Amino acid sequence: MGKERVSIYHIAKEAGVSPATVSRVLTHNANVSDEKRIKVEELIQKYDFRPNAMARGLSNTQSKIIGLLAPDIRNPFYATLAVECERAASERGYILLLSNSMSNMELEEYHLQKMFEQRVDALILMGGKVDELVSDEEYVEKMNQIADTTPVVITGKLDGSDCYQVNIDEAQAMDILMEYLIGSGHQNICIMGGRKDVNSTYAKRIRYRSSLRKYGIPFRPEYMVETGEYSLESGYRAMNEMFESNIELPSAIIAINDFTALGIVQSVRRHSYRIPEDISVASFDNTFIADSCTPRLTSMGYQYDKFGDALVETAITALEGKNPPKLQLIPPELVVRESCRSI
Repeated sequence: MGKERVSIYHIAKEAGVSPATVSRVLTHNANVSDEKRIKVEELIQKYDFRPNAMARGLSNTQSKIIGLLAPDIRNPFYATLAVECERAASERGYILLLSNSMSNMELEEYHLQKMFEQRVDALILMGGKVDELVSDEEYVEKMNQIADTTPVVITGKLDGSDCYQVNIDEAQAMDILMEYLIGSGHQNICIMGGRKDVNSTYAKRIRYRSSLRKYGIPFRPEYMVETGEYSLESGYRAMNEMFESNIELPSAIIAINDFTALGIVQSVRRHSYRIPEDISVASFDNTFIADSCTPRLTSMGYQYDKFGDALVETAITALEGKNPPKLQLIPPELVVRESCRSI
């Protein structure tokens, strides 16, 4: 192959890497594995490759775009966090490219590939596959291939991946909420909603049982209710089923999120019970739903502004070849409103 015919794409094809990887080697970017860097450098030397002025310009140019993938932006948790990420990116001279997977795993992988092909500077993943309790091996490998050249920041976990994690301190959040309810005199406490194969829900369920044990309160399996979803409808159905089962009603219910809590509140009212006089209700996420519900919900919040800053700052720091922490935890804060009472 003559030197005049060699391009960045020829180098990439022969090395078995993407053109973006070749560009990063040319610009001495740190986000390339040693194995791939050596392959590319050997071929550059073999063909005495010299990129032309336009190619050099392209290889030195960042897109100034950070890709953000969420399961469903209609969920106020993801909407609030996405807005904070966009603010944080804008303050740092970047723009945010947002996509929704609609909780469809195939669509999630499609959007990820398209964002990568569009050469976003970094990727932030919220929910979806990174929320699974058991990480999918093939998905981890795909993410590692992307992470070879593009920083990836996630809000969950991917065992064995090279991704950066910025997570809510789920254990501390549940500990604080349980201490508040138990300190208010509650012992018959129910946790309702979600799926136990989702990492964040699993962590809450484990800490729920640990708190009961810590305070010498017997665990009642009927008070740990899995709904399979995180929706208003699932909370409504689960609470209806609890009323119809004729089991002893709990004095307090912890909903897995504000959506589920709203469904629980509707069911409680339908059955002519009062909140908080008959049943206290608390939740996680502290979105606008918690503040607009009647009565207003006691809910565990996450300082969304700091959360967004941490996600974006981690992505940019990694992009600059620095070494941000592999794992950061966002501390929770309990917002006490009118939906819980002391007994």
